[in-house]
Amino acid sequence: MSTDPSYPGVSVFMTVRNEERHLRTCVRQILAQEYAGHLELVVAVGPSTDATARIARELAAERPQVTVVDNPSGLTPNGLNAAIAAAKHDLLVRADGHALFPPGYVAEVVRVLDATGAANVGGRMVPEGTNAFARAVAKAMSSPFGIGGAAFHTGGDAGPQPTVYLGAFRRDAIEKVGGYDEYFTRAQDWELNHRIRESGEVVWFEPGLAVVYHPRDTLKAFARQQFHTGGWRRKVMSKHPESVSLRYLAPPLVVLASVLGVLVGLVGVFTWPWLMLGLAVPLVYLLGVLVIGWFEGCDLDPPARRRLPLVMAVMHLSWGAGFLRNA
Repeated sequence: MSTDPSYPGVSVFMTVRNEERHLRTCVRQILAQEYAGHLELVVAVGPSTDATARIARELAAERPQVTVVDNPSGLTPNGLNAAIAAAKHDLLVRADGHALFPPGYVAEVVRVLDATGAANVGGRMVPEGTNAFARAVAKAMSSPFGIGGAAFHTGGDAGPQPTVYLGAFRRDAIEKVGGYDEYFTRAQDWELNHRIRESGEVVWFEPGLAVVYHPRDTLKAFARQQFHTGGWRRKVMSKHPESVSLRYLAPPLVVLASVLGVLVGLVGVFTWPWLMLGLAVPLVYLLGVLVIGWFEGCDLDPPARRRLPLVMAVMHLSWGAGFLRNA
C-alpha cells in the first residue's frame, strides 16, 4: 500500500501473552487504520501457554508492517520497552491485545499530538463484554461507583489529565523519563504518565478517542486482576507519595471497615450484644452496592444487571485487599 511521505511515520507497539483469542482481530484492526503515512506494528511476545507466539509469527510473515520481538520475562513493561526499542518511528502509539482501534484512531491521535504539543494523547476505554458477567464488568468499569472517576473511564472534557487509556507518545518524551519502569508489572501506564507530567510535559485527554476493550469474563480472572491492580497501585503510591488521593484510599478503607465491623459484631455475639452493631458496617455497604448496582445497571440485559452488584463488590473488595496486602 502506498503512503504519503508528508505524513509522519507511526509505530504502533504492544506486548502480548496468552492472547490467541484476540490477537488476530486486534492486529487486523491496527493494520486497517485509515492513515496516509507509514504505519508499522511491533509486537513483543512473552512466553505463552497457548498459540500466541505462532499466531504472531504468522501475522509477521503475512504482513511486512508487522515486526515480532521476544519478551522473555513475559512482563508488560519489559515487553513495551522492547517493542519501543525496535520501533522505527518517533510517534509511538500504544496498543493492547484486549483492545480494538476504531478506523481513524491513529490519524486522530497524530492530529491531536500536533495540535496540542502534548507528550502523550489518549482517550476513553470503552469496555464491551462478551458474556453476561463481562457486560456487568464493562458497566462497572464505566461507572464512578465502580472503578472510580478517572476521565478515561467515565468521560469528560478535553484537556490535561493525570493519565489516559493506552496513549500516543512522542519518543523524546518517553526517552526523557527513561521509558516504562520495569519494576511496575501493573499500573505502569499511570506511573509513566506521572513521570512525564513531573518532567513538565502534558498528558492530554481527548474524549472523542474511544477504544473498545474486552474485560475479564470470569469471576476468578476479574478478582485476580483487581487484587493485583490494587497491590501495584499501593506500590506506585509508595514511590510517588504525592499521588495519594481519596479515590485510591476508598477501597482499602471499605475492606478495613467491613472486616473490623464483622469482628466487632462477632465479639458481640459472645459478650456485649451492643457490639453486634458492628455488623451494620458491612451490611450497609452491601445494601448500598445492591441499590447502586441495580440502578446503574438499568440499561443492561437482565442477566448482566443481576451480576452488577456482585461485580462492584468484587471490584472494591479485591482491589482494596490487594492494596492492603502490599502495604
